[in-house]
Amino acid sequence: MSGIIAGMLDSRAFGILARVLLTLVFWSSGLAKLFDFETSVAEMEGFGLTPGWLFNTATLILQIGASVLIIFNRWVWLAAGALAVFTVLTIPIAHPFWMKEGEEAFRDMTVALEHVSVIGGLALVSILSRKR
Repeated sequence: MSGIIAGMLDSRAFGILARVLLTLVFWSSGLAKLFDFETSVAEMEGFGLTPGWLFNTATLILQIGASVLIIFNRWVWLAAGALAVFTVLTIPIAHPFWMKEGEEAFRDMTVALEHVSVIGGLALVSILSRKR
């Protein structure tokens, strides 16, 4: 049985699938920002990011572009680093749990912790890309 698992873990297809899944949260968000541009602009402005169209455009380019680089295993360290910085910055902008109370604070803290876990995954994919 361990031979089957080792074969799966060593396969190129499984590596691509893992990178697609790791970046899913980013490229799907980028596509949503592209296809519902006006709503996303309003969301950016709701967070105090103006002009909203500029922040939305930059965000969707980063999310989609960096995801593509990671999926195709190109410049992974740069793409993962950019997404990690972006992800850290979303915590004080969109999930400032320390400024909230009750259920809302708990929800934002949970999202912030999930963001930190994703950053760990981005670091790991950078490490693994260097080993191949």
